[in-house]
Amino acid sequence: MSAASAPIDPKIAGEAADWLVRLHSGRFSEADRLACERWRQRSAEHDRAWTRAQAVLAKLGGLPPGLGRATVDAAAPRRAALRVLAGLIVATPAGWLAWRAAPLQWTADYATRSGERRRIELPDGSLLVLNTASAVDLDYDGSQRQVRLREGEILLRSAHAEPPDPRPLVVHTAEGSAQALGTYFAVRQMRDSSRVAVIEGRVRVQPRAALSGVVLDAGQSVDFSAAQTQAPAASPHPPQAWLDGVLYADNQRLADFLQELARYRPGLLRCDPQVADLRISGGFQADDTDAALLAVSRSLPVRVVYRTRYWVSVVPA
Repeated sequence: MSAASAPIDPKIAGEAADWLVRLHSGRFSEADRLACERWRQRSAEHDRAWTRAQAVLAKLGGLPPGLGRATVDAAAPRRAALRVLAGLIVATPAGWLAWRAAPLQWTADYATRSGERRRIELPDGSLLVLNTASAVDLDYDGSQRQVRLREGEILLRSAHAEPPDPRPLVVHTAEGSAQALGTYFAVRQMRDSSRVAVIEGRVRVQPRAALSGVVLDAGQSVDFSAAQTQAPAASPHPPQAWLDGVLYADNQRLADFLQELARYRPGLLRCDPQVADLRISGGFQADDTDAALLAVSRSLPVRVVYRTRYWVSVVPA
């Protein structure tokens, strides 16, 4: 057995797993990057563990949806997820398929990896499409049709049955729910809020802790928290643009745009604070994030630095 394929020391593998999850938490700072680099340089075994961690990341196409956020926000899920991830790092590459036996919080009824989209026909004939790094659970029975969006973004086109299905079709997020009223619409789970955008028909949006909600018409979108909805507004771009692999920016902060683009690629995409407030507009290829980054570097005074395939920074030119 070669040194590259030999098992990793479990303690060091656990540390590598912790760094990998922190990298995906959305809270990975420059100080964290430097600390991670110092950890990696402690020994050849540390460097090998980090290389193995990135190889696991590539094999899985990114961490399972929601893992980074869940493991930062909850101690018990963090410990369970880190144990499994550390086990994959300890194991030889031939054992990496064991990720399918990971704890429940790693899995969902349906999920996509970074850069992947997936179409699912639901039991009632409705069409569900998952965008990049998304996860949903389904709960269909004789009285209800429920889709629980655990992470990411979906499109849902309700079936037009005759006679109409009397069961409500509802998408649940962490902040509330969106009920289809014969419609085609998008729902996104964000860090501290949810977003609904209606393409056809109407949707009733109900924040979890509010007494009343709002009904959206085609062309409208709204962000909402558990307590309230913001004022509905016209959708500036087709909510389903990501079906064609297009990501739009309208005079958007570069840091915010890169955060959006990062959803479509595994690893860390970092924006240097010196260029964070530059403004960018246009349509970009979400299906080819390297091409999108090249386009950014050609339109703004920035350059793209690839430390590895999974560790990329946008810095001043």
